[in-house]
Amino acid sequence: MAEGLMKKLFGMEIYVQSAGVKNDLEIDGFAIAVCKELGVELSRHRSRSFDEMQEWGDDFEGFDLIVALSPASQRRALELCRHVHIDVEYWPIMDPTGLGESRDAKLASYRQTRDQIVGKLKARFG
Repeated sequence: MAEGLMKKLFGMEIYVQSAGVKNDLEIDGFAIAVCKELGVELSRHRSRSFDEMQEWGDDFEGFDLIVALSPASQRRALELCRHVHIDVEYWPIMDPTGLGESRDAKLASYRQTRDQIVGKLKARFG
């Protein structure tokens, strides 16, 4: 979700790559729905794991910043960056998965998370 929102806000001004502790083969339908409300298309988006990035030859030294949205991704990013100079920031964002019982309640949780991410992106990058 964060990569799509970042691209929507900043276009090609900032290179962004989505990665995590594990890859998510499919993006959550609720994330797709709430991002589409802002004109962000996520249905074809796929996140890669840090391990996949390394296997595919991505050089972490080419990045200036890693933004971790979970404690697990923060730990993994710090581990990967212990020998290179890359800033790692942790943004505590609410995980909406499993919240809410009705469809509307679930969408409200995902909107709250989406809006937290947008707020952090704007505060950090202008």
